[in-house]
Formats: sequence, structure tokens, C-alpha cells
Amino acid sequence: MSNSLTQARDEHLTTPAAARRRSTLSRFLPFFGPAMIAAVAYIDPGNFATNIEAGSRYGYLLLWVVLWANLMAMVIQTLSVRLGLATGKNLAEMIRERYPRPLVWFYWVQAELVAIATDLAEFLGAALAFNLLFGMSMLEGALLTGAITYGALYMQRFGFRLLEIIIGSMLLAVAAGFVIQIIMGRPEAAPALEGLLLPQFPDGYAVFLAAGILGATVMPHVIYLHSSLSQRRVATHTDEQRRRAMRYYRWDVIIGMGIAGVINLSMLALAASVFFDNGRTGVATIEQSYQLLAPLMNQELASTLFGFTLLMAGLSSSIVGTLAGQVVMQGFVGFTIPLWLRRLMTMLPAIVVIMLGFPEQQVLVASQVVLSFGIPFALIPLIHFTAQHRLMGNLTSRPWVTGLGCLLAAVIILLNGYVLAFELL
Repeated sequence: MSNSLTQARDEHLTTPAAARRRSTLSRFLPFFGPAMIAAVAYIDPGNFATNIEAGSRYGYLLLWVVLWANLMAMVIQTLSVRLGLATGKNLAEMIRERYPRPLVWFYWVQAELVAIATDLAEFLGAALAFNLLFGMSMLEGALLTGAITYGALYMQRFGFRLLEIIIGSMLLAVAAGFVIQIIMGRPEAAPALEGLLLPQFPDGYAVFLAAGILGATVMPHVIYLHSSLSQRRVATHTDEQRRRAMRYYRWDVIIGMGIAGVINLSMLALAASVFFDNGRTGVATIEQSYQLLAPLMNQELASTLFGFTLLMAGLSSSIVGTLAGQVVMQGFVGFTIPLWLRRLMTMLPAIVVIMLGFPEQQVLVASQVVLSFGIPFALIPLIHFTAQHRLMGNLTSRPWVTGLGCLLAAVIILLNGYVLAFELL
């Protein structure tokens, strides 16, 4: 081919028309990944605890809570991405920049407490998985969890994309495991559909569990993290580029949160079909679930698959929790600590709980309720910032989106108020 023809071809391939003809997938891939990392936090061992207890105790009746919690998550995580993309700053940085100093310190302390509650559930879950699958003690499992998650975090030095692939692979492994278990369990379609579409609370404890499901699903620390993952991921210079980037990020959120939603719905439906439908309404722990799945389903593989998904969920969510903790500290107080030190600090409460012999299930559910109380602290400033045109420009939330966000915050606050007034006091 002559030089002139080669030059003409190259010029043609670099024209805007040629760029537009690139596959949609190739244009989307640079934006794909943040929501997969965020989604991992939505399937942590706390979700196992709340969904299993809800399914075994109430059958399919609380499926609607899982569905609506995941729809809430889509809205909230989209707002988080929007803030990072529009301002180039994450939510914690925005709070530090625009709120009074005493309030910023309060926000940092409560965010760190939420991070501890989060990591508590993740460590206990992974340690329990090692115990169930390999017969390790809980303490040995916790220490091994810390070592593995630190090793994965160390991979950041080879590029964050590699860490995304590792975490995303773990998420897909959990999803595949539950798809297989659902096929084995064969939940009944009619009651499952009714539970999915008909909101109801059979009793007061169902409200407490709903708060736990909400806290386990709409994870407050991931609201901070997601805004960080999108703030400088892909450079945008014009309003049109920002709008296009937001469209791709929105699809990333839909895919990531959609996968997490399917996993959470599968957890509860599996507990309902295997335990509730067989009269085992007292199954309230992950350990009981592991022991009973195989005999009740007549499938030896069932318990092993359950333990494997719990392990992948615990390890991956622990990695994400540490990343979120770094974002929270850097954003609120302007400095970070070495990853090994943060890993050590956040795993200590779990080790203390293990050594004192507290019941894992009660600690897991209680930790998720704590997370529910932490959601409004992240959600309210997020709604406030994304509604301001001078901050967001052409990515300012539309009034109906802001109104929906306010409604979600009000529902969460009312639910937390009920739990505080009638279940905890």
C-alpha cells in the first residue's frame, strides 16, 4: 500500500465519524469497574446474616425490602458517581471543604465507626467461612483473612485496574454460586412474586430485620468510596464529554447494583425455599445454614457452594472496606495511614469479638443495623451537593431526582427511628 493511501486511511480512522463507529463496548469499558467494586460491599457477610434470617423466619415476605433497598442503592450510587465526576472531589472532601470544622470532625468519627462495623461483619464472615470449609478456628480464619486482603490490596501498585479485575471476579464467583444454589433449591414462584411486589411487615422484629437489610445493602462507606472512584478516572473537558461519561457510569451502576441485587434476592429466596418451606423457621445463623443446606436439598455440593460464596464475599468486601476507610480518612482529615496499619486497626474489633466468644449471627445483624443509622449522614450531604448548579454544572440533579433522594432519606430516618424507639430501647 502506498504511503499516500496509508496516510489517508489513518486520517480516516481518526476522524470523529470513525470514532463514533467504534463499538459501544469499547467506549464503555474505560468507565466500567467502579460500580463492581461498590457492589461487592452490597453482598458482604452482613447480607448473608440478614437475608438468611429474614428468609427462614418469614419466608418470601421480605423480598420486597431487598428489592427496594437495591433500587435505593442504584439511585444513591448514581448520585455519588455524579458528584465525583462533576466536582473532581469525593464526598468526604466536599464535606471537609464546605462544612464547619466541628461538624467535619463529627462526620469523620461517625464514618470511622461505620467502617469498623462494616469490617467487623466482613471479617467475621470470612473467618466463619474458613472455619466451616477447612475446620480452622475463628481466630486463625480472621488472621488469614487479614493476610489475604492485605495481599490483594498490595496489588494496587501494579495498577488499580488489576485490583478491579480481582474484586470483580470474586463478585461474579459469588453470583455464579447463588445461581447454582437457586436452581437446586427451586423456590416457589407464586409466593416469591407476592413477597417481591407486596410490601408488608408481619411483626415488629421484621422491621428490625428490614433495617438490617437496608444497612447491609445501602452501605454508607461505599457512598464515599464510589465518588472517589469516579472523580478522576476518565478526563472530561466539555459538557458533552461529561454527559457522555455520566451515561456510561449510569450503566456501570445499573450492571453492578443489578448483580448485587440478584445475589441478595437469591440469598433470601434460598433461605425461604430450603428452610421456611421445610418448617425450619428457627434457622437464624450462617453456621446452621451451612450445616442444613446439604441434607435438606439432598445435594452435598450445596453446603460447599454456600461456604465458598461466603468466603469470596467476606474477602472481597473486606478489601473494599479498607479502600473506603482510606478515602474517608483522606477526605475528612487530609491524611492517610499505611494500608497495613489500617488493615490491622479495622480487624482488631473482629478479633476481640472472636476471642470474647460473642454469637456471630447477633453481632452480624447488629452491625448491619448500625450501618443503617449511618446512611443518612452520607446521604443528606450527597443530595445537598448534587442539587447545587454552581458545584455540578450541567450534571446538576434534576428536581425530581433531588426529591426522590429526599424521600429515600426520610424513609431511612423513619425506619431507624422506629427501630430505635420500639426495638432497641
